Amino acid sequence: MKAKKTLAGLALVGAIALTTAGCAGGGSTAGGGGDDKVITVGFAQTGSESGWRSANTESMKTAFSEANGFNLVFNAADNKPEAQIAAVRSFINQGVDAIVLAPIVTDGWDDVLKEAKDANIPVILEDRTVSASEDLYASWVGLDFEKEGETAGKWVADNFGKTPTNLVVLEGTTGSSAATDRATGFNDAIKGTDITVLDSQTGNFTRAEGKTVMEGFLQKYGSQINLLFAHNDDMGLGALDAIKAAGLKPGTDIKIVTIDAVKDGMTALADGEFNYIVECNPLLGEKVAEVVKKVVAGESVDKQYIVEDQAFDQEQAKAALPDRKY
Repeated sequence: MKAKKTLAGLALVGAIALTTAGCAGGGSTAGGGGDDKVITVGFAQTGSESGWRSANTESMKTAFSEANGFNLVFNAADNKPEAQIAAVRSFINQGVDAIVLAPIVTDGWDDVLKEAKDANIPVILEDRTVSASEDLYASWVGLDFEKEGETAGKWVADNFGKTPTNLVVLEGTTGSSAATDRATGFNDAIKGTDITVLDSQTGNFTRAEGKTVMEGFLQKYGSQINLLFAHNDDMGLGALDAIKAAGLKPGTDIKIVTIDAVKDGMTALADGEFNYIVECNPLLGEKVAEVVKKVVAGESVDKQYIVEDQAFDQEQAKAALPDRKY
């Protein structure tokens, strides 16, 4: 994994709402947690910005169920880094057995992770990474974002790199490891081609902002745009709506390449409105729960676990959709 890590301080805000899933008590003491004890886990999720995130949250809640021996304290920070830091501090104050963190951005985590370490509460990173010292967290379970970007970029280079092609990019949340690494992998893959990047702006991984930014691209560049690369399906789907509203045909007048491979995106690909999707598997819950149990029990774990991704063209999407879990 080549996760790029950049950091800056973030301010703590006031109290935040927490919701509890699972049984309402009986957690073991921090650092304990044998098979006969309920393990209380605080999960600090980014928010609910996309179909991918919803599938990821559901996977985590299923894995960290009462039936599996967990008491899950869940918080979604609405993509506000300061609120997510406050959630982690709340978990520390509650004395949970472990904290699972899907960091919104890579920066700003040193202080609160040090607080968790001082409280003897292990932290497991999920999905995205941080730039804090590796001794401040026990393990990371996620995807190779740079490879995802590289795979998308290689397909673009192979299919359009020898013909003058104008590209626009919808970036993920600024400062997130997913956006930074996907951009790095993609840009490296298209170097030396005849592809020109007309513009690149963040759509914050949301369908609404993807549509808004794409509308701006179309107003500014119009028919000059040949190709769109979106860092996730939801932004691509928003852009698809903007392209249709402009009287153009997505997948034909403007080719679309995205990352995630959620059902809505795969459906657009099968219908010919997207042209290529690189998968980012959201079903990380089972592996994360396995790592948490080992860490709380004092067992050794790897510093990182990378979940493999696939990639799909139109025919592959048609074949995969009937059995797609997300």
